[in-house]
This record gives sequence, C-alpha cells and structure tokens, in this order.
Amino acid sequence: MTAVDNPHSATRHAQPAETIVAVRGLTKIFKDFWGRPKAKAVDDVDFEVRRGEVFGLLGPNGSGKSTTVKMLLGLLYPTKGHIEVFGHSPRHVAIKSRIGYLPEESYLYRYLDSNETLNFFGSLFDLPNKERRRRAEQLLEMVGLNQVRRRMVGEFSKGMQRRIGLAQALINDPDLVILDEPTSGLDPIGCREVKDLILALARRGKTVILSSHLLADVEDVCDRVVIYYGGRVQAMGTLRELLAKADSIRITAPVLRRETLQRVLELIRQDVAEDRIRIDTPTQNLESYFLGVVRRARESEAETSGATSGSKVAPYLRGDAEAPSQAEKILERLTQPAAAATEVATPQPEESVDLRKLEELARPKETAPADDQHAEAAKAADLDKANEKLSSLLGKPK
Repeated sequence: MTAVDNPHSATRHAQPAETIVAVRGLTKIFKDFWGRPKAKAVDDVDFEVRRGEVFGLLGPNGSGKSTTVKMLLGLLYPTKGHIEVFGHSPRHVAIKSRIGYLPEESYLYRYLDSNETLNFFGSLFDLPNKERRRRAEQLLEMVGLNQVRRRMVGEFSKGMQRRIGLAQALINDPDLVILDEPTSGLDPIGCREVKDLILALARRGKTVILSSHLLADVEDVCDRVVIYYGGRVQAMGTLRELLAKADSIRITAPVLRRETLQRVLELIRQDVAEDRIRIDTPTQNLESYFLGVVRRARESEAETSGATSGSKVAPYLRGDAEAPSQAEKILERLTQPAAAATEVATPQPEESVDLRKLEELARPKETAPADDQHAEAAKAADLDKANEKLSSLLGKPK
C-alpha cells in the first residue's frame, strides 16, 4: 500500500491541527577558519509541521537535511531565519523533554547493556524508578531485544543498535519524534515494525519528522514531504499531490472474459490512441510479498535461529485507552482452545532408574571376607619388617 491510497492521512487530518514546528527563511552558512563563507548548507527554507503529522525530509547526500535537523534540535545555530518548536526557540530547555531523537549513527555507551542503556536515558528525563523499569520492559519487548537485554550494546550488530536506539528515543514518551534513517541496517521485518510504530505514534497525536533515503519507507508513512537539493526546497506537498498523474486514469477489475475485454477496449479506442493503452496484471511490492512468506512460515511453526521480531507497540506509547485491561487478558487466556492447553502441559518424567543394577549394588559382596584376610596378612608382614629393622638398630654398639 502506498501513501497515495493511504487511509491514515485522511483520518488523522480531518481538521487543521496545531503547528508544532515552524521554519521561516532558515539559512545556515558554514565558514572557514578565517570566517569566510565556505558552504551554504541550508538556503532560505520555509516549512511547517503540524501535530499528528508524519513529515518527510528528502534529498540526496549533502542537500541540507541533517543540518536542518540539528538546527531544529538546537545543536546548531542558524545564520539567518527563524525556528519555533512548540512555540519556543529550539534552545529553550523546557521543550527538550518533549522531543525524542534517533540520530543517523547510534551514539551509545558500548559497555552498558540494553536495560542499563534505557535506565540511563530514562534518568535524564527524571523518570521515577518504577516507571523507568516499566517502560524499559515494554520497549525491549517492542523492539525485539528482550532475549538479549543483558548483552552489552557494543556487541550488537548495526540493526540491533538501531533497535535499542529507537527505544531510547521513545523512553520519555515524546510529543515530537525526529528520526534520522530509522530503518538503516534493519531487516524487512524490522522495517515494517518501525513503520507500524510511526503510524501508531501519529494516530496518538504525536508528530514525527522522518529523514530517510529509503523512498519506499517514506511513501508508506508520510503525510507530507519536502525535497531538498543544494540546500533549497525543490518540492513540497502531500504525497497524493506530488505523485498523482493527472493525465492518466487506472481501472482495476477482476479477470474478465476475452469477449468482455474486447468490447471494453473497442470503446476506449474510440477516444484514445492505441499506443496509449496498456493492459497488465497488478502486482504487489516486494516488501508485501516477503512479509507474507514470513507470516506463512510462522504459522507453520518453522524454526529460526535469527533475531526475533518485536511485539506490538509498547502500551504506554499506544496510550492507556488502547492497552488491554487485566480482565481482557484473563478472558483471552480462558477462551483459548483446549488443544492449546495440552501442548504446554508438563510431560511426566520417564522411569530412568535401572532396578537390576540397583539390586546388584545393594547386595553384599561375596569376596569381602577374603579381601579382609589378605589385608590383615599384609599388615602383619609390614609390622614384622619394621620390628626387625628396629631391633637391628638398637643392637649395634655405640
């Protein structure tokens, strides 16, 4: 499903929403050691991001995307222009607690494990201990790292580092989430989970700014995009506006009989030239096909030694209203089929004691008396030798 026919956008933005990020005339010029202009990374950029919107920043390498993100975070100062985040300057300390950021490279403390990493970032936002533990538990389950929570993050692969990096970006339940290449290094299953998470955050009223080179990911989740080139905005708008071809129309129908198809083509040829008509079979994209194969393999209980996929979105990110209650969990467990209960029943241990061998060990040994007599005789012989040696020593004259 592409963003052109994505139903999420229409349901989220039925009414004008609050402006979360406002950028006016934003310009950033990097200078050399002598203060002379060296590169104009961002050149007179204007855009707005509204509440509950997924906004994409697109462009080739060096086009100004990362510089824009750093200025939104207050890490760089603009040379000219105006930025507002939640109605304040990006350098306003109070708004930092409302922002979650996943950088392009995962800057993590390599000697901390997953639990310690989330605990550290949670403490930066002054979260209570109990709440930190609760959120860390849900996030590790969500990003599929629950089984490796005690491994140091320095041992993680790039994909696993992106997963824990995404978890730390969400530990404070931010209102604005800025993601720079969030699916880099992830397998197709992980990419789909990240995109589902982004859509879930938007449905909850969160604002997401997504910078990515993977255009298929952007197309799946973004409501609006801005395309940079040379530091300037070259195109901006909703994906429906940007991708729609106004001079063409597509008709999708079930497979028709040959006679019916011929009649339809004859009607179309009356108004359209033959070389402008194309008939083909609709296809799904590779991601949808791949996920379908994996889903069917899971249903057949095929085993894998690879990474496990995460579970659903963490309950605190979905909101309490969407989290299942304890009563619902109990009801779901009680309504499981009886066959499922027999599968998890503890098997009875088999009889593993060899009774015949046990009887042989318990029976007294018949050779024990002979062994005792032999031991006594050897002991007496040793005593006689010792007495003879002592007598010879004492009998010698001084």
